[in-house]
Amino acid sequence: MKKVTKGQWNGYDTYILHSRELEVTLLPRLGNNVIRIWDNVQQRDVLRHPEENELDFYLQKPYHFGIPLLTPPGRIRRGKFTYAGQEYQFDRNTANDNHIHGLHRTQSWCVSDIEEDDEGCTITTEFKTSDDPNWIRQYPEPLKLEMTLRLQGARLTQTFKITHLGQNPAPFGLGLHTWFRIDGEPGRWKVKLPVTELYELDEENIPTGKTAPLGIWDALNSGMNLQGVNCDTMLRIGDKPVEALMLRDDGYGLRYAADPEYFKFWVIYSKGEADQFFCIEPYTWLPDAPNLNLPASETGLIELTPQQTLELNLSLEMIYPNTGNDNEA
Repeated sequence: MKKVTKGQWNGYDTYILHSRELEVTLLPRLGNNVIRIWDNVQQRDVLRHPEENELDFYLQKPYHFGIPLLTPPGRIRRGKFTYAGQEYQFDRNTANDNHIHGLHRTQSWCVSDIEEDDEGCTITTEFKTSDDPNWIRQYPEPLKLEMTLRLQGARLTQTFKITHLGQNPAPFGLGLHTWFRIDGEPGRWKVKLPVTELYELDEENIPTGKTAPLGIWDALNSGMNLQGVNCDTMLRIGDKPVEALMLRDDGYGLRYAADPEYFKFWVIYSKGEADQFFCIEPYTWLPDAPNLNLPASETGLIELTPQQTLELNLSLEMIYPNTGNDNEA
């Protein structure tokens, strides 16, 4: 059961990690996205996954499915900023001539390692940004990105290693636009998300850097029912645990956690009124971080120095009713 098998999606190789509880499908050649998590116990999809007939949509907006990597996440005003004396100009790909959701889309990653053992199975993939002229044109400092997925029972861990191969300090931010299914039953689901403040957005949906009281979103700290929720909201974690709990009324659900040293922000996104999906997105940086007149301790901007390797860790664990897990929300 604890093995990695190969499959296909629209003619592209997929790699499927198996445990008794879950099947996790990775699509390395089209953006290295975890496009599907199938729950064998509940016989349901955990994530919004692209159907075979949705290839064109996936190629256009790959960050609408699965657990897509955003680097950097969110909007950058006019796609432009200066860092360490170097000018960066990202493509203006959204309203108001701004940039959104970074340079990673459908680039092809290579599988560098597969491991299977008694406890679980693991796959590692890698991508060098210098292999993509379009990336280097916009972000001239070359990086090596590595991702390791390990499936052990009902727990999936995701580790990113980012190595700076260039000569100059470079600004870095990473986010995941994770799409969880709620199966058209928002009233059965609650999200518990420990947060401290709300970020104010300007008329272009870019953070100003200023925070405000949570207001209605304070309910996230005790568990917010998703019925009627409509959000695209940036939240500060502060000194609280970097852990989201998403639970159905029968006790089934998941725990989604990220590295507290680096992940400072959550975005919650419902794509209109919550119905089929609910996105819980961990970010290391506040969108437009390089242009905000705030210290890195506030914006989450990570400075990569030449030859430095940064490691970021996340985990997703399913919770099943009557397993003894802490599932209070």
